[in-house]
Amino acid sequence: MRCVSADHYFTPVPEVRERVREVEFTIRGQTYRLTTSSGVFSADRLDPGTAVLLRKAPLPAGDAARILLDLGCGYGPITCVLAATALTSTVYAVDVNRRALDLVRRNAAAIGAADRVIPATPDEVPADVTFDEIWSNPPIRIGKVELHDMLDRWLSRLAPDGAAWLVVARHLGGDSLHAWLVKRGWAVERHASQKGYRVLRVRHSRTPS
Repeated sequence: MRCVSADHYFTPVPEVRERVREVEFTIRGQTYRLTTSSGVFSADRLDPGTAVLLRKAPLPAGDAARILLDLGCGYGPITCVLAATALTSTVYAVDVNRRALDLVRRNAAAIGAADRVIPATPDEVPADVTFDEIWSNPPIRIGKVELHDMLDRWLSRLAPDGAAWLVVARHLGGDSLHAWLVKRGWAVERHASQKGYRVLRVRHSRTPS
C-alpha cells in the first residue's frame, strides 16, 4: 500500500496540498470516471483489492430499497458502484478523512446519486441506523487493535439478515482476520480469492431454536 506523502489516508484533515485528478475504471460493463486527489487512499487508481471486491462480490439488486454502508469509503469507488447499481438504495459513505468525503459528494453528484449518498464521519452516522449490507476494503494499516475495534463497532449494526463484504490481502492478514471474525461469533465464508486477496462474506451466526 503506497503512502500519501507525510499524511496517511486515514488522517482526518490531510496537510498535503490537494492535487485533483481523475480515475477511470470499469465494473460489470459500466465505466466510472471519478475525481480523486492527493491525501486520500489509492489516489491514482482503483485499488486492486477494491477492484477484486467489486468484481467478485454480488452487487445488490437494483429494485430493492436497502440501506448500505461503504466503510472507509475514500473518494468513493465502492459507494458510486453501489449507488449506480442499487438505484433505490441509500448508501452511507463513511470515512474519517474530510477530503475523501468532499470527493464522495462530488462523485455522487457526477453520477446522479447525490440524493441517495450520505457522506459522513463515523460519529455523524445516526446511532439507530442499521445496514442491510456493509462493504469495505478495511484500512489494515491502522493497526490490528484499531481495525478490530472498527469492525466490532460497525458489524454490530448489521441487520439480522444482512451481510458484510470485506476484502483483505492474504499477506496483510486476510486469513487471520477470517479466524478472528469467527471467534467473535460471526459466520464467515471465503466467497472468492483472486490476485492474493480474500473476499469474505460475514453474516450473523444462526443459533438453533
